[in-house]
Parts: sequence; C-alpha cells; structure tokens
Amino acid sequence: MTAALALTGVRKRFGATEIVRGVDLEVRAGERHAIIGPNGAGKSVLFNLITARFAPTEGKIALNGGEITGRKPHEINRLGLSRSFQVTNLFHRMTVFENVRCAVLWSLGHGYAFWKFVDRLRDANERAREIVERVGLAERAASPAGILSYAEQRALEIGITIAGDAKVILLDEPTAGMSRTETEAAVALIRKVTEGRTLVIVEHDMSVVFGLADRISVLVYGQVIATGTPAEIRANAAVREAYLGSAAHA
Repeated sequence: MTAALALTGVRKRFGATEIVRGVDLEVRAGERHAIIGPNGAGKSVLFNLITARFAPTEGKIALNGGEITGRKPHEINRLGLSRSFQVTNLFHRMTVFENVRCAVLWSLGHGYAFWKFVDRLRDANERAREIVERVGLAERAASPAGILSYAEQRALEIGITIAGDAKVILLDEPTAGMSRTETEAAVALIRKVTEGRTLVIVEHDMSVVFGLADRISVLVYGQVIATGTPAEIRANAAVREAYLGSAAHA
C-alpha cells in the first residue's frame, strides 16, 4: 500500500547546525500518527519541511506516492495536504464564517477574481456553514475571530485546516495551553473531523497522544528513535530513557 506520507533520509541544516538528522518516516493512509519528543527535537521543523516552509538540505518527501520535495506550499496544499500551526493563524477582524469561507474557495474551483462577489457563491457559503457547524462554532459564526476564546480559536483553525478537503492533515500542538476540559473537547473534535483522513499530530500531552494515535514516532535530537503502537512505545526502554521517563509507566 502506498504511504500517505513518506520521508526518506530527510535532513535540515541551519548553517553548521543540523536540526533534522536523516529522518525516515512512513505514515499509512487513514491512520492517526503522533510525533513526540522533547523540546528542541525538531518536530516543528519537520512539519515545516513537509509543508515546504523550509527546504530540506537532503532527502525526499512524498505525498500519496508522488514526490513533493521542492514544491511550493500552495502546490502541496492543492495536492491534498493541510496543516495548522503552534501559534493560531487567523484573520482576526474577519468573522468565523468568513475565515472558513476563505479556506474553501480554491477547493471549489473559485480562484481570486475581483469581479466575483463572494456572498453570491452558493457552494462556498454552504460548505463554510457546514464546517462552522461541524467544529461547534455555529453560534459564533458572525463573531470576529479575534474575540473568540483560545479554545474556540483553535477549533476555528482546525476548521480552516479541513476546509479545503485535504486528505492528509497535520496538526501542530492543537491542545497546547488548554485546560483538561478543553483538551477533551478538542480531542473529540479532532477525532470527528479527521475520520476517513490521515492525521499527523505533534503533541506534548501524553494522554492525548496515547488516547488518539494509532502509531507514534519518537523524535530525539532530530532522529526518529522508535515508531510503533502506543503499547510498543510505552514498553520501549530507549523511549522511556530519552523522553517519557516515569510517565511511561503510568
């Protein structure tokens, strides 16, 4: 079976400093795959390499069997991969509905044209309303994104991430800074909106990782030291020593 996402020998140097050091990673189609590791391990850099925010120094990256190394970010997005960021990235003065509508336009065949009135694009409006409701923000649809609570902004960003109907979704620390109640709601939302899609998630909350992921890869000093099921990762002595510590025995 062709992997949804495959990295082969991927390296990234910034000057003389090598941050990602020969990563080989395969994410199966339809699975929820978590990437964990200590701060500074290179997790966000890896996401930036996959989505072409950075260019790899060496190695190849493939999406659904087709190489995307050297592609531009918008090209990769149009091939079916979308991501969120650690820091919420929204149009704060636009409404919740307008933020989502912006994200659905290209996937519905609406390019940028000054002579089109977006309010008259029935398919875009219907799709945006559907997504806003799906992420639980229907009552906030007319509110500016900038006045939402932090958890609501994260939910909106997840809605924007899935709006283009990408089949591979990358979420970078989607529950960071949330209370336990907010985290539980976010995990339920992630489960719902990624059903039938491939999910790659960077996350520090081990309860989220072990409760959500089908497989986990552990990144330490820019290298994947282990990949396996949650049970296999819990039982891996190298992982316990390098990252999880006593939490692995919980």
